[in-house]
Amino acid sequence: MLYQLCVYLALVGGLVSTSPLLHQAVEEYDPMHPQRFLFEERPPAADDYHQRTKRSSSASMPKLRFEPPTPTEQHAEYWNNVARDILDRQLHKNRLNRKVAKNVIMFLGDGLSIPTLAATRVYLGDESTELSFERFPYVGLSKTYCANVQVADSACTATAYLAGVKANYGTIGLTAAAALGDCQAQNDTSNHVHSIAKWAQDAGLSTGFVTTTEVTNASPAGMYAHTANRNWEYNGAIEKDGFDPTVCQDIATQLIHGEVGKHMRVIMGGGRREFLPTHETDIDGIRGRRTDGEDLIKHWQHHHSHHRSAYVQNRVQLLETNTKQGETEYLLGLFSSKHLPYHLDADEQQIPTLTEMVSKAMDILERNDNGYFLFVEGGRIDHGHHYTQPIRAFDETVEFAKAIEMARSRTSQDNTLIVVTADHSHTMTMSGYSSRKNDILGVNNGQRADDALPYATISYANGPGYDRNVQREARLDLNRVDMRDKSFAFPSTVPLGLETHGGDDVAVFASGPWAHLFSGTYEQHFIPHAMAYAGCIGPGRTACNGEQS
Repeated sequence: MLYQLCVYLALVGGLVSTSPLLHQAVEEYDPMHPQRFLFEERPPAADDYHQRTKRSSSASMPKLRFEPPTPTEQHAEYWNNVARDILDRQLHKNRLNRKVAKNVIMFLGDGLSIPTLAATRVYLGDESTELSFERFPYVGLSKTYCANVQVADSACTATAYLAGVKANYGTIGLTAAAALGDCQAQNDTSNHVHSIAKWAQDAGLSTGFVTTTEVTNASPAGMYAHTANRNWEYNGAIEKDGFDPTVCQDIATQLIHGEVGKHMRVIMGGGRREFLPTHETDIDGIRGRRTDGEDLIKHWQHHHSHHRSAYVQNRVQLLETNTKQGETEYLLGLFSSKHLPYHLDADEQQIPTLTEMVSKAMDILERNDNGYFLFVEGGRIDHGHHYTQPIRAFDETVEFAKAIEMARSRTSQDNTLIVVTADHSHTMTMSGYSSRKNDILGVNNGQRADDALPYATISYANGPGYDRNVQREARLDLNRVDMRDKSFAFPSTVPLGLETHGGDDVAVFASGPWAHLFSGTYEQHFIPHAMAYAGCIGPGRTACNGEQS
């Protein structure tokens, strides 16, 4: 017994003295769950780095006072009432909606990890805030790995959540028999897998998509394309890789002339450059990328010349387009040469919001009495994280939530299934012991690091923030920079030009007919099968042809 006690004390001692900077510190009772910062005052800050390394433990634990947002939170009854409300909401789930989903809307937050959801709530002002889709009754977890990699990209995941098959990294609309960059495998139709957009079209439903990225980007391309490389967005990219684009069609060509793409009622996003030849410039004076001399926008206009169709290039043109009285049957909106600008940077006169685009899309699709399938991507959440600029990711998440709220409010839960999810996560974490409502884009106000400098509540496992924040004699003093600057790269542990995706599960939220199918933990490629079941479309088992227990 004495021996075991000695071993225990040695282990605890090892935990306390792990950091060489803490050898003179007063020990925490439980260093993995510190409490001294709740009681001790912060000492005066030392300017000299070497002095800072000799401080007492209270230097790393500034005093923190719990100040709830409202005095009522100090009373048990407040929390009991909150719990009762949640219980009422949970009990309502017993009344399952097993009606056929006439309409299905899928919202995809690119890179919308669970930590991003939590941090966005604080960005909006309070940890208890609920984003619109977080009020949906059914929630599940999706496993995002690809057929050949642990951490997925947006190409293989698009094949999973739209076509129902796990695929290889970087490929879209192909089985795992097709490797990245294999032109011959792309051209073999036995490797092709069709998306839920094709299933919907075959059932007589209208289809369309809206994205804040280029319309040829990986996520929307999952609706209509079969490609061995997500980067083959225009013909020249295929030529650069040594292949013939007449054999392996580029993604833009598939959107305009492909079996699924040419029947899309609504296409909105960015990416004009992928459709224009190099000798032409767009409305912003930016040259196209196509080396085949083809203007695919004119091809689209010609193809739909016998329809009531409209091509729009900015917000004013979009809002002036009559989409409610059946005046517009087909709509192509390309609002930028590349991706749409971040919402924080966008010219509101030129760039429509995600909510405005989705509303216009619904105007058109709703006119089909058979119903519709609409895919909506908030694509620049992902880009904000890649540059370790969380303010952009959080703001894009807010815009994403607004669009979902609008769509849910103008549709009926009796006949419209809405599914909200992400393709993959990111390496962003939210850490430390900050007080409630502390600035999520600021420093942790509950603890300092072992070098006596503050650290950010938000940080990344890797990315461009390393050089500015870590690779120096002393870490950057975050109190001396504007962390709310849109371009500030938040700290990252490993130096990389761009931050990577994360491999953890992502959330799935569902509301409407058969939404309960999306509860639990499951493979990502299950999602389109469940949506198809609810909508009675596709080649598999559905609510109309399968036994319901």
